[in-house]
Amino acid sequence: MLRSLVVAALLGASSVAAVKCTRSSHCPEDSPCCSTYGECGVGAYCLGGCDPTMSFSLDSCVPAPVCEDRKMKMNSLDSIVDIGKYLGDSSKADWVAQGEPVVFQNNVLLTMPKDSVGTLLSSTVYMWYGNVKARFKTSRGAGVITAFILFSDVKDEIDYEFVGTELGDAQTNYYFQGITNYQNSENITLSDTFANFHDYEIRWTPDKIEWWVDGKLGRTLQKSDTWNATSKNFDFPQTPSRVQLSLWPGGKEGNAEGTVAWAGGPIDWDAPDIQKSGYYFATFSDVEIQCYNAKSGPGTNSGTSYWYKDAAGTNDTIVDGDKRHTIASLMATGEDMDKGKKEDKKKDSKDDKDSKDSKDKDKGDDDDDEPATIPGGSSGAPSNDHGDDSSSGSGSDSSNTPSGNPDGDSDDTEPADTTNCQTNSFNQDCASSDSSKSSSSSDDGKGSNAGTRNGASALAIIIAGGALFWL
Repeated sequence: MLRSLVVAALLGASSVAAVKCTRSSHCPEDSPCCSTYGECGVGAYCLGGCDPTMSFSLDSCVPAPVCEDRKMKMNSLDSIVDIGKYLGDSSKADWVAQGEPVVFQNNVLLTMPKDSVGTLLSSTVYMWYGNVKARFKTSRGAGVITAFILFSDVKDEIDYEFVGTELGDAQTNYYFQGITNYQNSENITLSDTFANFHDYEIRWTPDKIEWWVDGKLGRTLQKSDTWNATSKNFDFPQTPSRVQLSLWPGGKEGNAEGTVAWAGGPIDWDAPDIQKSGYYFATFSDVEIQCYNAKSGPGTNSGTSYWYKDAAGTNDTIVDGDKRHTIASLMATGEDMDKGKKEDKKKDSKDDKDSKDSKDKDKGDDDDDEPATIPGGSSGAPSNDHGDDSSSGSGSDSSNTPSGNPDGDSDDTEPADTTNCQTNSFNQDCASSDSSKSSSSSDDGKGSNAGTRNGASALAIIIAGGALFWL
């Protein structure tokens, strides 16, 4: 069965309640795309994270951009686009943001203001095997989770996760199609992850996974050791995946008891970092993707996009081809990629006005029937929530939270302006219009606000209400 996500209400969500989706209960035709969070919609639901095995059909999800070698210096917001403005063109951005990244002293901070669900960055390109390396400092504190993972649309997963009370450990883990097995986890010991930058690397091939820290091998998993005699399958991550960086509240009130225990206890929303900076934060410096570049499948990237030809969702069902991977609007789907396309801009102003008036009237008549367009996650991360892991996690007491200062640059962090943020879901409208120009230096100590710097509109705030969970 699929693993559960953190269960929490989406406060402030719109009245549009997205339909749930599972492998046994697919999305309906009018909201055909099943998001990472197990809900149905159109638009962004059909892009990164769209699960073809739970959607209306395999073609409901938009094909995914193939792997590209990328060196991404995390010193500005220029390559980060808000999820409400991303239409699948991976050439225009490196990352899709949900939450509130900011720039501080030539690094990108993933932030988690009080009572929020944190921040998630997802790469716009996918990896079908290869190496990915990230240099960063984690956050800290009971209930605070920093993560660097690979996550596929059918929920194959390779993890680094960091519990904020255990700053001397990097937890490594893997999952096949979301199947929970907490015996898969192993720790790598290292120096204080909040005070120090470390280089974390995942080396992934069709035969094995290696986790490296600071140039030293910390763990190896052989595919041959993952054979499942019951299902007659290797429970080994094997499908194209996005790189995801996240900061999320494992200790948030309302989360499963096991999740809170694994996360080190309930989160303190009045901790020193919140009082001083306005948010918990993790500091990211660099991310590099190196593709596997196989000459024949699995692991190729010779085309422009990946898609699934069978609901089994294994590496032999992946097609590396040349299908389009962009949509015209947030009303489009994989089967109607031009739906909502803007009319010819060459029309005269009268025609444009008449068209707008007509659309506004139609919108007023049909508001109640419009599908959700922007998936929201209440957990702050799509990775496994450890909700059934009450005994095998860290379970550290919150009193173990380190009290020492971070290194010099973190100590002077000041909060971004989050006055207008709705920080209880991954659909936030925090930035004013003049915040669209991000600064790459930010050496004045005030983080530059990403928010909806690309102008997320009301359309980008349509999300599902209620609790999110996998059945």
